[in-house]
Amino acid sequence: MAARPRFPYARCVTAAAKQVFESALALPEEERAALVDALNDSLEGRDPGLSPEWSEELGRRIAAVERGESRLIPGADVSARAREILRAR
Repeated sequence: MAARPRFPYARCVTAAAKQVFESALALPEEERAALVDALNDSLEGRDPGLSPEWSEELGRRIAAVERGESRLIPGADVSARAREILRAR
């Protein structure tokens, strides 16, 4: 049996948040995943660090991906290719 994860920011949250986390861990995996999705959806668009221009650009890029107009490359592939290029110099 896998070790039960600890709340990663125990000193930064309220007792209520810790209780919600512990309760969520008791849910079946599918329900935990649905809960994560719902929580992520509730946070969309809340990055105050992005300028309006970057927010618009990200929106355009996400829309292009969703329409199938952009080809996504896994980060590991990009990193490997970058290392190859740097080694070749």
